Amino acid sequence: MQIKHREIGSKGLFYIEVEGEKLAEMTYSKAGDSLIIIDHTEVSEKLKGQGAGKQLVQAAVSYTRERNIKILPLCPFAKAVFDKTPDYSDVLN
Repeated sequence: MQIKHREIGSKGLFYIEVEGEKLAEMTYSKAGDSLIIIDHTEVSEKLKGQGAGKQLVQAAVSYTRERNIKILPLCPFAKAVFDKTPDYSDVLN
């Protein structure tokens, strides 16, 4: 699965698109220059059980590591992934 990324102003999203249809997305808001707040994750039934949500979180972690910024996961799904993945603790706010 290819994760795509888009930013519009202070908002952004990581998403998976198949044949022009968005099947998964994780949205965030920027809080200044050093923090993003993950607020929502949604995965289509078509991708359930394939780890799409976790891949979206992993893409956000890679994105923030490259830019030396932090993540505040307010989305319950994203927070659960962070709680279960100690390797991501370096990007938590």
